[in-house]
Amino acid sequence: MRDRLGGIRFMLSGGQQQLLCRARALAVEPEVLLLDEPTSSLDPHSTGRIEELVASFRGSKTVVFVTHNLQQAARCADEVLFMMAGEAVEQAPVRDFFDHPRDERSRAYLEGRTV
Repeated sequence: MRDRLGGIRFMLSGGQQQLLCRARALAVEPEVLLLDEPTSSLDPHSTGRIEELVASFRGSKTVVFVTHNLQQAARCADEVLFMMAGEAVEQAPVRDFFDHPRDERSRAYLEGRTV
């Protein structure tokens, strides 16, 4: 993708557009990076590479990772902020959230139920 950094994004696939946007965001060396569903259009191999990249930032950047993929959140997060209908429901270290959610809405979501 390095050769396409200055290219026209409309000539790229959806996944390539996502990768290009991330490359452009990282080029300015931010302290905080917001990733909104960063792997939604990617194949499993590319998804793994993005997760490895996020893991490499531990200790050097703050990454806000918005996802509906619970397995991915469990793999990538140190801390979870669970939101529902625009409301912050629960915030906890990742293991605490997945192993012992405090709020009934969190438990229901993790179990695939509605409240």
